[in-house]
Amino acid sequence: IDHARAYATSKGWVVADEQVYVDDGISGAEFANRPAFLRLMNSLKPRPAFQVLVMSEESRLGRESIEVSYALKQLVQAGVRVWLYLEDRERTLDNPIDKVMLSLTAFADELEREKARQRTYDAMLRKAKAGHVTGGRLFGYDNIDIEGGGGKRSHVERQINETEAAVIRRIFVLSVEGHGVKAIAKILNADGAPSPRAQCGRSQTWAPTSVREVLFREVYRGTIAWNRTRKRNRWGIQQQAARPAADWLSIPAPALRIVDEDVWTAAHARIERARAVYMRATGGETFGRPALGNPSKYLLTNLALCGACGGTLHVVSRSHGASRKRLYGCSGFHERGICQNRADVPMTEADYFVIEALLDDVLDQSMIEGGVDEAVRLLQGDGTADRVTAIEAQIATIDQERARIVAAIASGGQLDGLLTALQAREATRSTLDAERQAMRAERRLAAGDTTRVRD
Repeated sequence: IDHARAYATSKGWVVADEQVYVDDGISGAEFANRPAFLRLMNSLKPRPAFQVLVMSEESRLGRESIEVSYALKQLVQAGVRVWLYLEDRERTLDNPIDKVMLSLTAFADELEREKARQRTYDAMLRKAKAGHVTGGRLFGYDNIDIEGGGGKRSHVERQINETEAAVIRRIFVLSVEGHGVKAIAKILNADGAPSPRAQCGRSQTWAPTSVREVLFREVYRGTIAWNRTRKRNRWGIQQQAARPAADWLSIPAPALRIVDEDVWTAAHARIERARAVYMRATGGETFGRPALGNPSKYLLTNLALCGACGGTLHVVSRSHGASRKRLYGCSGFHERGICQNRADVPMTEADYFVIEALLDDVLDQSMIEGGVDEAVRLLQGDGTADRVTAIEAQIATIDQERARIVAAIASGGQLDGLLTALQAREATRSTLDAERQAMRAERRLAAGDTTRVRD
């Protein structure tokens, strides 16, 4: 910035402080996520707030050839002159030669960015294979600087922090005992257990997501997992995505083991059992609700309500890399515009927490036994068998009376009175028979079948 100011002064130009644009520490492949760059381009309309843009070189505008060319075209078309102080020349687009030179320069800048990425990847690969730290601090460990020649830092290694490691071991033990991530987070917070460093202004406490992260982080079992994801897409834009399994790197690190292998295996066996219950209920879908006669294919649309207006939930989807990501939102906001709650919750996370809550708070032994007892009582019915027996006895009595009336009619008795009596018996028998058939259709549980049903 100082050099650019000095260059502008040497040309007789005045630099306004509000027209200094800096995006520090952001990749040159980023354009949509660079605040100063966006402010620069927005200042061109309706007319530019400046006449000259001074940069050291084209790469300061960006390191992606297509985007840089388009941005320079917009600047020139708006009437802004672009000067590069390292070469003391103006970047123009007046003829095909200028455009070709810009393309070559932008290509060279993008190539340099790609080479820098490759050099960084190679250096991180060497560190990972050596068991050195390739990122920031991880809960459960302290980062220790290792000095090299000349007293300079050579690399960083992890060392187990016993206070935090005790919390990690407790998380795995609680999981083995059958607690879900939500229940574990509540237990840890109630006890004031140390937690990972809070991010984005959040409270310094345990959350279900951070508990789940601990349960699935393999370094706690003594294995360094590296290169599972990539931070940027092929255009160089920041976009987290999984790498192919063939690119994954797993390095044994027994010195970093915090959780015994038996405990790790038992905890993940419990997690898999819970997942299997859910997958069986949903027919193998990774999201959605079990088939209970409800037409909704999502778990929470008819079970949960908006916390602001009490309305039902609505499913929305957004672009998420090469796929679509489903989220729950308030139907009052999305469909009716009567609610101010614009928060949308990722479906997979919300479904996971609800299933965990059911496993923690509902599906314990006493609840299951109570539910089975109630089901057996309903299947057996309250005096249903006795009622059927009584109905059949009444029908038998009526059949006997009908036979006597028919015999009396045949012997020449008073016809009108006998026909009236016979019709009354027929009507009563039809009513009793319909009631008997209805009760039999309910398929009440026989006393001998209760053991099978309980099993």
